Amino acid sequence: MSPPQEKITPPIKPARSDPFFIVLNVVSGKGDPTEVESTIREVLEAAGQAHEFVTIDDAARLSEAAQRAVEQAKRRQGVVVAAGGDGTISAVAQAALGSDRPFGVLPQGTFNYFGRTHGISQDTAESTRALLEAGVRPVQIGMVNERTFLVNASLGLYPKILEEREMHKQRFGRSRPVALWSAILTLLREQRPLIIELEHEQGTETIRTPTLFIGNNALQLQQIGIPEASVVAEGLLTAITVKPVGTPAMFGLLIRGLLGRLGEARLVQSFAFRRLTVRPRWPYRSRCMKVALDGEVIWLPTPLEFRVAPHPLLLLVPARKTPTGVIGRARW
Repeated sequence: MSPPQEKITPPIKPARSDPFFIVLNVVSGKGDPTEVESTIREVLEAAGQAHEFVTIDDAARLSEAAQRAVEQAKRRQGVVVAAGGDGTISAVAQAALGSDRPFGVLPQGTFNYFGRTHGISQDTAESTRALLEAGVRPVQIGMVNERTFLVNASLGLYPKILEEREMHKQRFGRSRPVALWSAILTLLREQRPLIIELEHEQGTETIRTPTLFIGNNALQLQQIGIPEASVVAEGLLTAITVKPVGTPAMFGLLIRGLLGRLGEARLVQSFAFRRLTVRPRWPYRSRCMKVALDGEVIWLPTPLEFRVAPHPLLLLVPARKTPTGVIGRARW
């Protein structure tokens, strides 16, 4: 069940004094990039808000563009803003982490778990207006080796699903039905299980599993029915593994996840942790493993070390009612 949506208050003042440096990925997200940029520009210009776009049309240049925006924000005491899908937001967040600069989000992705968790609208005009009077909230970030993730990381079957989903989205468009249909097609293919060693606070074990999923988003974990969803607020991450099963059983797990009852399945195991080391074992020993981070698939050297980042992300969240009042203009 999704948490109740909190009403976003309109801006009280016309603009912030700190300039925005907006990384806009025109090949990310499901909206028209020209329309997205025009909407952001119109809202900020109407408010008299100083801003600059760092626009990219090549995913290979995303990290470079994000770092450039962060350096500009540090020099001019500004705000770093990511406009794009989950992969874009995650990449810009990695550059902003530890910079002491606030980080804003204008989500354009399909599922928008990160934005929804923090009350950030997927409507571009609304989320842009909300940035003008947003306040800073420290937000927990997950890490694997030296790479960060906001929502989740995974090995095995899930990266394959994401790769297939991206191909289908390019052909049929970005939508939840396309994502679900693509996942079903991937599950129909025979899957080779991983054999991995897990080392964490409760001990060391070697398991066979089609996938290892690491969650850092309480909303996503809650929606699929994982009991450890609440631990994200306690400085922990959640690991989910599945026992090797055939295609019919895997479809059953997919349905349980859609119904928010995945954690009830005997084939599913989950646990909370502060640090988790993953090592590939025979017969799949490898110096690198394919890992999905917030929807982006990359190769990372082994062993894989999952943990919470030592510093929080300074996220700009919309002004709203809280038990202690209204989150207003941030001070830093």
